[in-house]
Amino acid sequence: MSPSEKDPSTELEALETKLDNLIAQFNLLKNENKSLKVKQDALVKEKARLLEKTTQAKTRVEAMIARLKAMEHDS
Repeated sequence: MSPSEKDPSTELEALETKLDNLIAQFNLLKNENKSLKVKQDALVKEKARLLEKTTQAKTRVEAMIARLKAMEHDS
């Protein structure tokens, strides 16, 4: 066998190793993607909660300002 020819069993083993590595990398990326989606969902919910709290606080502050202005006009 000349140096340019490869042993088919060696070539097959190399391909199997590459395939195993690709499968392992795929599984890692799939798990990471799932984890990131869970984190994204949590962040979206947190953002909605914070926006709601901000809206409530704004409404309360505006009501306080209106009451203060009313008190100012009454004096």
